[in-house]
Amino acid sequence: MTGKSHPAVTRRFGIGLVALALAATACTSGDAETQSNADPADAEPAELTITPEAGGEEIAPNTPVRVSAESGVITDVRVDQVVVGEASAEGEGDGEGDSDLYAMTGTLNEDETEWVSDWNLRPGSEIVVTATGANEAGEETEFTTEFTTLEATPGQRLELVSNFPSSGDTVGVGMPIVINFDMPVTHKAQVENSMNVVAEQETVGAWNWVTDQMAVFRPEEYWEPYQNVTVDLNLAGVEASDGVYGVRNYQIDFEIGRELIATMHVPDHEMVIEIDGEEERVIEVSNGAANRRFDTTTTGTHVMMERYEQLTMDSATVGIPEDAPGSYKVDVQYAVRTSNSGEFVHEASYNGNIGSANTSNGCTNLRMDDARWFFENTLMGDILDTTGTDREFEWDNGWGYWQKSWDEWLEGSETADPQSTTYGTPGAVHGEDL
Repeated sequence: MTGKSHPAVTRRFGIGLVALALAATACTSGDAETQSNADPADAEPAELTITPEAGGEEIAPNTPVRVSAESGVITDVRVDQVVVGEASAEGEGDGEGDSDLYAMTGTLNEDETEWVSDWNLRPGSEIVVTATGANEAGEETEFTTEFTTLEATPGQRLELVSNFPSSGDTVGVGMPIVINFDMPVTHKAQVENSMNVVAEQETVGAWNWVTDQMAVFRPEEYWEPYQNVTVDLNLAGVEASDGVYGVRNYQIDFEIGRELIATMHVPDHEMVIEIDGEEERVIEVSNGAANRRFDTTTTGTHVMMERYEQLTMDSATVGIPEDAPGSYKVDVQYAVRTSNSGEFVHEASYNGNIGSANTSNGCTNLRMDDARWFFENTLMGDILDTTGTDREFEWDNGWGYWQKSWDEWLEGSETADPQSTTYGTPGAVHGEDL
């Protein structure tokens, strides 16, 4: 079994540690210890088979490690991985404190006779698999296999370019998890299943491939507030495309803060802010004049993105050059981005129509005191719901991912299966299971 099933059916155990680190005992469930009245003198020793076989060289990193009990049961498995050769010289070995990122877990079947590694192996590594089996009398026998994995080819190594949020961030309840890779991914199912999201409060979410180099995770509903979320990117050994392997694992830890939802019906010239379901502030605004599509504020669910204390708003950055009809260039303060097409919530002290008329170039204009409050009290990932215009917000314009229904979002997942933030990814990560 692959390690993606409900814990009631399978049990994961086993810890892989880098050689030269302090010895540790693999995690083993207590009920794996066989209790029997059999006479030890009459009981045959346990027999285990480990694959890949001993002495194998340049084994594909996305080959699963399997331990099978020919007789007896499996009580412990440990997988040690040491990066060697050119990969080690190029800094792909463990840095101080990151060895836990490469601890290998596995799944034991209900009969305790088959163990399969949950993740792929590190490229260019010496692998030592130590497995222990017990016979009917409870006597244990240890088996060891050593082999090496194929090194990832320089220039053909999947790397993480950027991610949102970053570790340590506190974000709003609408925050997506955005992962950008340096190379196109064609084996999307293998990569998708290697990215595991764990939240303190169970929810269901799914990855969506916005492009071949960008994967985005979104829950079915907004995150529950006040909880921690961890993203384990088990990319080492994953085959992103033919002959292209990941070489590193990553972990992202962030916090979901309070629930802030801003709503705005554009004809009303005001924004209502609610925090944890209670009205916090009503802000007078001026939105897009709607003389043309460009200066029409978009209707839809926006996720607040980057923010600037000072920003030059220049129409040339959105395709309207200087001196062209409708061009502008103005300095503003306290700007919070809500789309990639140039929409911000920002200070516009020059706009005398705030609260009475919509005269902006599509942005949401605020007075100075309200703009400062909005800037200081909102987070990346907070929600701005806008209604009342005839320009629909595009789902891939910035972080417009909530514009898709849940069924539509699942269509962008290669596995087409949701992922529980308690039980892990829905499918296999190994090459033979593609």
